[in-house]
Amino acid sequence: MAAHNHDVLIVGSGAAGLTAALVLAEHCKVMVLAKGALDEGALKASTTERTDENMLLRQDNCDTFEDHIRDTMVAGGGLNRRETVEFVVEHAPAAIQRLIDLGVPFNNEKGALHLTREGGHSHRRIVHVDDATGWAVQQALIKAANDHPNITLRPHMVAIDLVTDRHRAHPRGERRVWGVYALDASTGKVECLAARATVLATGGAGRTYLFSTAPRGATGDGIAMAWRAGCRVSNMEFMQFHPTCLYNLEVKNFLITEAVRGEGGILKHPVTGHRYMPDYDPRAELAPRDVVARANDDQIKRYGLDYVHLDISHKEPEFVRHHFPTIYERLLGLGIDMTKEPIPVVPAQHYTCGGVLIDLAGRADMCGLYAVGECSESGLHGANRLASNSLLECFVFGDAAARDIIARWNDFAAPPSLNPWDESRVTDSDEEVVIKQNWTEIRRFMWNYVGIVRTNKRLERAQHRIKTLKAEIAEYYAHFRVTPDLIELRNLHQVAELIVKSARHRHESRGLHYNLDYPQTDPAARETILVP
Repeated sequence: MAAHNHDVLIVGSGAAGLTAALVLAEHCKVMVLAKGALDEGALKASTTERTDENMLLRQDNCDTFEDHIRDTMVAGGGLNRRETVEFVVEHAPAAIQRLIDLGVPFNNEKGALHLTREGGHSHRRIVHVDDATGWAVQQALIKAANDHPNITLRPHMVAIDLVTDRHRAHPRGERRVWGVYALDASTGKVECLAARATVLATGGAGRTYLFSTAPRGATGDGIAMAWRAGCRVSNMEFMQFHPTCLYNLEVKNFLITEAVRGEGGILKHPVTGHRYMPDYDPRAELAPRDVVARANDDQIKRYGLDYVHLDISHKEPEFVRHHFPTIYERLLGLGIDMTKEPIPVVPAQHYTCGGVLIDLAGRADMCGLYAVGECSESGLHGANRLASNSLLECFVFGDAAARDIIARWNDFAAPPSLNPWDESRVTDSDEEVVIKQNWTEIRRFMWNYVGIVRTNKRLERAQHRIKTLKAEIAEYYAHFRVTPDLIELRNLHQVAELIVKSARHRHESRGLHYNLDYPQTDPAARETILVP
């Protein structure tokens, strides 16, 4: 099949991808690939599983940019790149204003934006739409993209690999990206989608773990593709585990927003009722996520519990219903009235702080390639993401990457003649159970060996399992036609390998990486950068 040429190709239809698309569309033609339906990304999930994804805006006169920068650096264990933190924080008000202009109905109180507070923040600075901010933002972005004549949205397109110089009809040895090979899941055909510039906005790698709040498609696709193409990745050991995910064996877990703790919710032992967070950190329930997640994990393991309690029932019922209407209704449907009783919660993987190494313009290591959002490592998060900085990063870097592409447009030549996808030596699979088995095995050993608390022995065991599965997955991929599940399994295995490799490189405990064999922080330690 011949290549389809575009000006700019964006892989991912979440906050970062659509932000970049809307800026680029004022200057060129843009195609946006969605892995599933257009509203199935992390933002859509925020109405259920990721309800804490709000955003930030400096509003309170007592708050300053420097306060937000300091909070971000403290949460990140000092591994943040300060220039990145400053860049994102200082561009926050403009990013929020663009969303207001798109019609996002942020909560107001007495004529001003209502601000809430989350763990790790020294001030109330979180703007939100009740407790379903992500959903509201996604709807506004999708509507704007659908309405723009220069944006083409293609759902059910599963990216396989980046198209690089080696895929040219006549390779020249250049470090350049020309688009992607992608499977149209609705037809089963692989297409070569060529472009002058390519933006990866594929989200994180949460589904590497058994328990995760991430959407089903968060299999580290962009990170794996960039690594295979020859790009550096950074800080993959820092996987954030959210402290408060609903414990319920009958339904898929979903997050109990961080704002519940910000508005006065407290964590208790489910049997004794003891409020234990002050025993772990003077900031108690408002400590950063890594601290609270480890405390919850410690309580569960130390006392043999299935869960701990998050309790906000001491607040007035109307206050709770007003601030958390989505969560209140969802829990009520499961027989839990959060105005009268505590909520059973457990930690779960929530965010990938590492990813494709980029600069302040979102540029990766290869000409024509950009990465934005959760698949990237910009230096903003360091060893631990401060609550709600994620969406802000999407908006700021989506905009920055788009503007850099526009400014450097003359550097991006039209795509050359490219080789079509070759499936002449493969057949349809006759044993797809292999994919399910390997997928399950990866997620389980990553949870058990590379989870909230790690040891050298656990990491060695995980590395051994990764090595064993590598040949099996490679053989399967070489002999059978690609399917969405096979593509995801290949990427899942790759990011698991990167996570374990990064974790074994870090001989200290810092932020989200806690190793019992190296309990102290090494003042000389820096970010982990892996080179293909």
